[in-house]
Amino acid sequence: MDLEFTGEIWEWRGPAPYHFVSVPEDECAELLAVSPMVSYGWGMIPASVRIGATDWTTALWPKDGGYVVPLKDKIRNAESLTLGDVVTVALTIAV
Repeated sequence: MDLEFTGEIWEWRGPAPYHFVSVPEDECAELLAVSPMVSYGWGMIPASVRIGATDWTTALWPKDGGYVVPLKDKIRNAESLTLGDVVTVALTIAV
């Protein structure tokens, strides 16, 4: 399954701050449909991700009935991304 969408980078300010991009509702519905086949626990979905010229593997996190893409500092620094930037995210989910 290949998905592409745009979203704004936001920050969760917990004990360990982290940055995310929320997956839009329509794409979340598609992910939810395949989640029983691909999730490895806690609703996490393994994914290959691309933003700009940077590719990496991660897991989508379930949040508030949808999913979010975590962005490590390494990824944000490689693409010169900051809080509030709008990015195009390409996801590949092995189904």
